[in-house]
Amino acid sequence: ASLKVEIRNASEKPKKLLDLGEQTLVCFVIQTIENNQPTEDGGSCIRFFKRKTHPQDLLEGKFSFAVLGVGDSNLLLDRQTTTAQDCNQCAQDLHSRLLALGGKRVVELGLADERTGLTEVEPWIDSFWTSLMES
Repeated sequence: ASLKVEIRNASEKPKKLLDLGEQTLVCFVIQTIENNQPTEDGGSCIRFFKRKTHPQDLLEGKFSFAVLGVGDSNLLLDRQTTTAQDCNQCAQDLHSRLLALGGKRVVELGLADERTGLTEVEPWIDSFWTSLMES
């Protein structure tokens, strides 16, 4: 079986993602910057899915998803005790919201920290491919 891959910017009309069917997997790579804010491009995508007017079944029968968060705990005040979980609020929020809207997750949420050299990314990519091969 072949796999078609497209790379798109998150700000590119996020509503169009709703046109994607069950055979599509969308991998969101979301960066959290200062003050738990998304980047400008990622923000439009996150804001779209966080709309309170969406029905709870918005994503049923739509694309499957994976979310990888990329943050930097150096930006946090308490750098000594922070981890990747503390600096990836945007990815965590998006992941939770996609699940709440009936989305089908293909792999656990991935959280990476710039301060640790993003060492969490490779293991997450491995689990991503493993889950794709199993499905």
